[in-house]
Formats: sequence, structure tokens, C-alpha cells
Amino acid sequence: MSATKKKSNQANAAAPERRRELLDTAAEVFAAQGYNATTVRKIADAAGMLAGSLYYHFDSKESMLDEILATFLTELWEGYDAVLAASLGPRETIEALVTESFREIDRHRAAVAIYQKESRHLVDLPRFQYLADSQRRFEKAWLGTLERGVADGVFRADLDVRLTYRFVRDTVWVAASWYRPGGRHSPEEIARQYLSMVLDGIAVRA
Repeated sequence: MSATKKKSNQANAAAPERRRELLDTAAEVFAAQGYNATTVRKIADAAGMLAGSLYYHFDSKESMLDEILATFLTELWEGYDAVLAASLGPRETIEALVTESFREIDRHRAAVAIYQKESRHLVDLPRFQYLADSQRRFEKAWLGTLERGVADGVFRADLDVRLTYRFVRDTVWVAASWYRPGGRHSPEEIARQYLSMVLDGIAVRA
């Protein structure tokens, strides 16, 4: 193999890893500064490269954001669909969904923060219509589980399932604003504490 061809093969092999690194950098910048305030130059500066060089990997900041969010949601739904297909009881399903959510925050903290801050505005853009579709699936999964729990007598009969859904959803996903991977507690440990508070409360039982 010629030296030139060998270098080309090495560059091609490194390209996906470099692309992932750039997306991780862009996600952190988007999460910290907001999508509209973020320019390609700011992403390039954070990545330690010229803005023009970034276009070698991506055609726009919109493309970068699209890939960041699509990757996060694809992985989230792989986990959620596995939980929903497992035929668990309502409480066990809620526990598994919450745990999977914290695992995704651990894997994609910046993407979750972007989704929380930007999705309401992004859904107006044709390229990001899938965000609205994902939100409908998300709501259906959680509301359906809560309704099943009430019907089965697992959750209280007087439970307002929609209010409960919003409470659990916001309580879990807001963690992306403070959670840092590799911290004191694992995603599973945090999920266990959250679930204890949501399902059993914080007051000492009589």
C-alpha cells in the first residue's frame, strides 16, 4: 500500500470520531448560549479550528443541531420502546422509564438541555417536525402508563394523571441543568432517589 493511500485510509477512519467530537463541542455551545446566539465561528473557536474548516464536516449549524437532537431521540426511543415492550406492571414501567431517562441525561446531557430550551421554537421549522412527533409519543407513553396504573388500582384513584405526568416529566428532565456525567451519583442512583420521592413521598410514615 502506498504511503498516500495509507494516510487517506487513516483520515477516513478518523473522520467519524472527529465528527462526533465536533458534535459534542457544538452541543455544549448550543446548550450554554442558545441556538440563535450560537454561530459557526463560536463552535469552531470552541473546537480549536477555523470556521471554514468546520464546513468540511457540516454544511450548517442547523445540520449540526439536527444530528445532535436526532441522535439523542433515537437512542431515547430505543430504550423507551424496550421498556414499553417488556409487559411490566404500571409502577415498574414508570420506574424503568425514569431510570432510562436519567441514563439518557448521562449520555446526552447537552442534547437534553437543548431539547428542553429550544424544542418549542424549533418545531416551527420543517426540518425539526420530528420533535413534535416525539413529544406526542412521549406523552402517550407516560399518560398511558399512569392511566393503566389508576385502572389497575396501583396508583390512587383521585390522581390527576395529566398533572402527574407534567410533574414527573419536568422533575426528571430539568436535571439536565445541573447533572454532570461522572459525578458523585450514577444515573441509576439518582433515578432511585427520584422514584422514592415521587412514588413514596418524603414524609416519615406513621
